[in-house]
Amino acid sequence: MDRREFIKGGMAIAAITALSAAGLASGRQEKTPDKTDKNKVQPEKKKSGSTKKMKILVITGSPRRKGNSAILADNFIKGAEEAGHMVFRFDAAFKKVHPCTGCNHCGMDGPCVFNDDFNEVRSNIIDADAVVFASPMYYFGLSAQIKTVIDRFYAINGQIHVSKKTALLMTYADTVAKEAQPIISHYETLINYLGWEDCGRVIASGVWTAGSVKNTKFPEQAYKLGKNI
Repeated sequence: MDRREFIKGGMAIAAITALSAAGLASGRQEKTPDKTDKNKVQPEKKKSGSTKKMKILVITGSPRRKGNSAILADNFIKGAEEAGHMVFRFDAAFKKVHPCTGCNHCGMDGPCVFNDDFNEVRSNIIDADAVVFASPMYYFGLSAQIKTVIDRFYAINGQIHVSKKTALLMTYADTVAKEAQPIISHYETLINYLGWEDCGRVIASGVWTAGSVKNTKFPEQAYKLGKNI
């Protein structure tokens, strides 16, 4: 092969290589999506905050219909309903709920031997998204009325160990913060066992006579908690 033929052959190979490269580049450009295409479906942006409408069970323990913890419950429910949530209220003090006798007939996940008003709790708590406890402090603990209801959770134990939100509304006459700790510790232990998420607490101190909580900041706190749960 002489010099002239060698140069012609090299030029031909270079031309083929250039055409191949141009073809590959064109292919890549065709596969690249047009970011300016207005008709292209863009991923939906996540909205801030939860818009889910929840079913909420509120269990109260005050034997005073106009008691301070009952007033906190009223305000919580008002906020929750304004936010679009569905609320079922169970006033334990005005219901017939027999104390658990530890007979184990239910096997921790079955029918209780007592056919009473706890059936209202059973039918609402299992599919509730949130459970709220409202109780006064009686002799440094929860009221007997709400404690009786909580004890009966034993019969539905296997059905309420699921993700739920929860909150505590509590009132007491003392003004020393440490005096509220026994109820707070009970609440924390209970929800830790059940695997529920604590969404807030309103601990109203210094309220003794019925209705005295109205002149404090605590009803507004309960309202906001219900609004934002």
